Order: sequence, then C-alpha cells, then structure tokens
Amino acid sequence: MLTFVLRRTLATIIVLLVASFVVYQLTANSGDPLAELRGSNDPGVQARLESLAERLDLDTPPLLRYFTWLGGVAGCFVGRCDLGISVSRGDQLVSDAIATAAGSTLQLVTLSTVLAIVLGVAIGMTTALRQYSGYDYTVTFFAFVFYSLPIFWVAVLLKEFGAIRFNQFLDDPQIPILAIIGISLVIAFIGSAIVGGDLPIRIRSFLLVGAATAILLTFLQLTQWLASPSIGIIGVGLLSLLIAAVVVLLGTGLANRRALVAGGIMVAVALIAWYPLQFLFFYMNSPLSIAIVFVGLVGIGLLVGFLVGGDDRRTIMRLAAIIGGLQVLPFILDQMFLRWEEYVQRIPLQSGVISTIGATTPSLARLDDMWIHFLDSAAHLVLPTIALMIISLASYTRYARSSLLEVLNQDYIRTARAKGLTERTVVMRHAFRNAMIPIATIIAIDIGAVIGGAVITERVFAWQGMGQLFTQGLEAVDVNLVMGFFLVTGVLTVVFNVIADVLYSALDPRIRVS
Repeated sequence: MLTFVLRRTLATIIVLLVASFVVYQLTANSGDPLAELRGSNDPGVQARLESLAERLDLDTPPLLRYFTWLGGVAGCFVGRCDLGISVSRGDQLVSDAIATAAGSTLQLVTLSTVLAIVLGVAIGMTTALRQYSGYDYTVTFFAFVFYSLPIFWVAVLLKEFGAIRFNQFLDDPQIPILAIIGISLVIAFIGSAIVGGDLPIRIRSFLLVGAATAILLTFLQLTQWLASPSIGIIGVGLLSLLIAAVVVLLGTGLANRRALVAGGIMVAVALIAWYPLQFLFFYMNSPLSIAIVFVGLVGIGLLVGFLVGGDDRRTIMRLAAIIGGLQVLPFILDQMFLRWEEYVQRIPLQSGVISTIGATTPSLARLDDMWIHFLDSAAHLVLPTIALMIISLASYTRYARSSLLEVLNQDYIRTARAKGLTERTVVMRHAFRNAMIPIATIIAIDIGAVIGGAVITERVFAWQGMGQLFTQGLEAVDVNLVMGFFLVTGVLTVVFNVIADVLYSALDPRIRVS
C-alpha cells in the first residue's frame, strides 16, 4: 500500500507540474497586468510601474518566470512559502489572500458537499430498494431536472424566492388555511409514495402524514412561531428522539430492545442536561463549550452502551456514542434561536433575515457572541449552500441508485438472504459498503468540480472566497492570483483522488494494493 501511495503521489506531482505550466503560460500571455496603470495620469505612476515590473519580474519571459514561481511554491515545504504579490489586490501577498478566501470557500463547499452526499446517498438507496415504483420514477425525473439546471439560474431563483420573498413573508408570517391544506396534501402524497406498499398502507400513510403536517402548520400559525422561533426543552427532546430513532433503525433495527433502551436513556440524558447546559453556554460563550458537551455526551453514550449492551455491548456502545455526539446539534439550534430576536434587531432592516450577499454582516463584526455569529453565518450560508447542493445531489442520487442495484444483484447478496438475514442487515452490512466504492471515486472528483462551480455561485452571492479571487485575477491578468487559485483547487482534487484509492481497501477487504 505504501508503494502504491508513493507511486500515485509521484504521478500526481507530474500532472500538477504540467498543468500549472500550461495555466501559467496561458494567463501570462493573455494581457498586460499593468495596463490600467499605464493609462494613468498620476505623476508618480512611472515609479510605480518600475517598482511593480521589478517585483513581478516582468522583464523575464513567462517561460522562465514560471520556474521562479515554482521555486516559491517549493519553499512552502520548508516554511518559506512565496507565491508572489497580487497587483489587483493592492500588492497583497497571494498567500495571505488565499488563506482568507480558502477558509470561506471551504466552509461553503464542505457544508454543501456533506449535505449532498448524505441526502443523495440516502435518496438513491431508497429508490434502489423501491425500483420502478412511482417514488423511483418521481425521484429520477427531478434528479435529471436538477442535474440539467445551470448553477447561475438556480442561484438567481433562490435569491428571488428563497430570500427576497421569504423575508417579506417573515415580516408578517401568516399561513392561510388554503395554504395549509395544499401543503399538507402535497407532503402527504410524497410521504405515501416513499412508504409505498399496497393500497391500504398507502392510504394510512397518506392520512397520517397529511394530518401531522396540517397539525404542525396550524401550530406554527397559532403560536406565530415563525415570527419568534424557539426550540426549548420540548424541541431538544423531540429532535433527540428523532436522532435516536434514526441511528437505531440504521444500526440494529427497531427490534433490538437493548438498542432501544440505550437510545431512550440518551434522550432522557438530553432532557436532563438541557437546563444546566443553559448556564454552561451562557458563561462559556466559546467553541470550547460545544466541545465539552460533545465529549461529555459521547462519554455518557459509551457508558450507557456498556451498561445495557449485554452480549452485543460493542455495537450498543457505538450506537449510543453516535446518538450522544449528534445530540449536540439540537443544543446548538436551541442556543441560536434564543438569540433570534436580538439578531433580527441588530441586522440592517433592508437586508432581511436570509441574506443574499456576503458571508457575514459587517455590523456584527465586533459583537462578542458566538451564537449570534453562528446564526449570522447560517443566514448567509443557506442560499449558496442550497445552490451548490442541488446540482451535486442529483448526481449522487443517480450514482447511489445504480451502484446499490448492481450490488444487490450479486451472488453473495442472494446467499445472505437465503441464510435468513433481515433485509436491513443485508442492505446495511453487506450491500452498503460495496455500493459506496464507486461513490468514493465520484466524491473525490466532485470536490474539485464543486470548488470550480463555486466561482459562479460566489459571484452571484457576492461571497468573498476563492471564486472571487479567480475572477478578479483573470480580469486583471493577475498571474500570481490565478496560479494561487489553481494551486489550491488542483492540490485538493488530486489529494482526494489518492484518498479515494486508499479508501477502496477499507470499504472492500477483497481489494488490496501492493
């Protein structure tokens, strides 16, 4: 395996060198980076031109100048990284510009990619298990629709309907009775399609989902929850119960009584911990408080699993620890919504709750409240994250469906079913890991593609990230800035491809690379 990784790393370095050389030459020969200054009437422009020409080494042909830039990149391995200066950004060091922009873009790309993978794989698996059903055909139709949509058009629609009009709705959040009936019918139809089964089961699921949706919307309307949202101990308990149910269902199935007991105990722990944690989060307003709660809940989960696990102690401990770790999310949401009214009062009136531009609200920069900053980041992240996620979600859905269908037709799956194993065990323990092998490859390739797609998304939403650096560098013929963008995106793409190759042996023990 080590030999394989070294061999792939060497091949990767060669690919990066050739690609970087081509990009450098094309950018350097596409125009004059000092053209704007040459047309200036400023008396000191000549001295400025001479200084920049010397610092950018413009007297050297681009063919040789590339190797100077490459030497600066090589210095990154010994702590002396020199990627040059950016003329278009006021002579700022490219390394500093990338350090700021990369964090912003990776925050956006990471969230959208994780959501696309989780939701895409989950939806793809359910469609594979319900092949040729109405649910399968519906998901397939919308997957192709979303996959064909141009990202800039999706982003503009989200700004119009997901931000501007939604913010207008939040000013006076009234849900008419006809809207409650219509939304309930649509969600009930979707729910019955997902559940499937014969006609009586579909009718029961339709009525149950429709009634639950109507009750929820009526509750939101009567309590005006959308005007002043909150979660509280009831919301934390319900979300914790949902997390426990999903983890147990996927891990062991709801028939495992020990897993159910462990999940129930963890829900009780969350309810008991809610009140004391209010003081912890108030007096320790920092990420350390979240880390403490996470470690504490995971530790309690391990202890609970050890005490109630019995013969299957190892599995129950793992499930209880996962439930405990995920229970941090309801507590974070609770703290964010506690600051909702304060956040609404602090943001500019014209911007609205759901923001359409930028990554943060400048007026909140000096505010020392982690939860309000979390809420502000979420308000700015929601639209660009959805825009990037929709496109990737469609492809992950289709790949997961086809991959799982291929695995389910293998002989060892038929053997597992013939042995009397439950369908959940067959799918989750035998088919799922092998079905993820092609997905691992797609994820590795998609990382670079999503970062490239973020160029357009960031432009639409005025997100100050790598996309903004790239477009600015191209427009100003700023070679160093363009090469900085290429360096980050290229290295990330090839590194994730190597990681995907290594993951193959972890997903399928039959795969061994010597």
